[in-house]
Amino acid sequence: MQIVHQNPNDSAFVQNPYPFYDHLRGLGDLVFWQDYGMVCTVSHAATNTILRDRRFGREVPAELQAPVPPHLAPFYAVEAHSMLELEPPRHTRLRSLVLRAFTSRRIKALGPEIDALCHQLIDAFPPDEFDLLDVYARPIPVIIIARLLGVPESMAGDLLRWSNAMVAMYQAGRTRTTEEAAATAATEFVAFMRGHINARRTAPADDLITHLIAASDGGETLTTDEMITTCILLLNAGHEATVHTIGNAVKTLLDHGLVARSEGCEALTEEVLRFDPPLHMFTRHTYAGTELFGHRFERGDQVACLLASANRDAAIYANPDHFDPARAIKPHTSFGGGLHFCVGAPLARLELQIALPALFDRLPELALSGPARYGDTYHFHGLERLPVRPAEPSST
Repeated sequence: MQIVHQNPNDSAFVQNPYPFYDHLRGLGDLVFWQDYGMVCTVSHAATNTILRDRRFGREVPAELQAPVPPHLAPFYAVEAHSMLELEPPRHTRLRSLVLRAFTSRRIKALGPEIDALCHQLIDAFPPDEFDLLDVYARPIPVIIIARLLGVPESMAGDLLRWSNAMVAMYQAGRTRTTEEAAATAATEFVAFMRGHINARRTAPADDLITHLIAASDGGETLTTDEMITTCILLLNAGHEATVHTIGNAVKTLLDHGLVARSEGCEALTEEVLRFDPPLHMFTRHTYAGTELFGHRFERGDQVACLLASANRDAAIYANPDHFDPARAIKPHTSFGGGLHFCVGAPLARLELQIALPALFDRLPELALSGPARYGDTYHFHGLERLPVRPAEPSST
């Protein structure tokens, strides 16, 4: 196995990591990324295998779990109930109960509401240059999640602030300041959600929190702490990824002189997710010694699945570095895989399939008005600013 070196905090790398991934795939299915000190999957085959192999999972083996530092106790108290971090049987129970409330029917029913919100936001666009992230990509997912949960939209600012602080814990190069901000955000977020959930117990409504309270499976129900963490997870994961994907999609389309239309938007959405996904690395822990792709994994070993590298594998995708909105849909790894396949994927897809055509239908002459720069963060991959210049919006 080849050893590679690449500082994940290097700005040039973060702005365009794809040449590095191309280099890695030329070295085999697996490489050892020295800067992280772990084996990484770089091919589609290896990434897909590790994501689905039950000998690998998200929980750290019990004998290797380190004590939680006191200053991070509030953050990890939330993580302790997260589907994202748990394995069966707790993961199975949680996911089953959550899916009883977060149904495909309920998500699909949000379509008209998402469409109306998109047009409402477009109506309010400034007449000159503006940052599309601030006025479109960021509001859509946080407002929809707030409505879905039954949380007042006036809380959107706090929800974003808490979400951004907590998600920063998963980025390379986190500091003590990052950790303290995440712990503070977790404390405030939990306090708010606990009060809101308790209110819904006495005054039910037609929202996800009420349905989570009512969800049951063979007599099993979600505890308040589990509901709090589930709501935080839906907001943090769903918001961060969708903002990045909308921004990355618009940039890619404008870079290629393309527009989004309702017809063919399903294929376009999948190509956007494949071509420039919002999450580039997802880790697993080894539970049982096994040999895969010529490497012996031992219990406790950590392995990083490079999702964005897998999505550019020529063994799966013809001309993978070419953005083709009409590409035949093939499975990609942008939502993960296996037991931890993103529970919010249907909502993210729906938002993209509505938000992108709405934007280009109303602003067919939309253009970049300056450089669209990615944020200097990894493992996430999203723009920090998307400056655009519109034509006069057409009437609906």
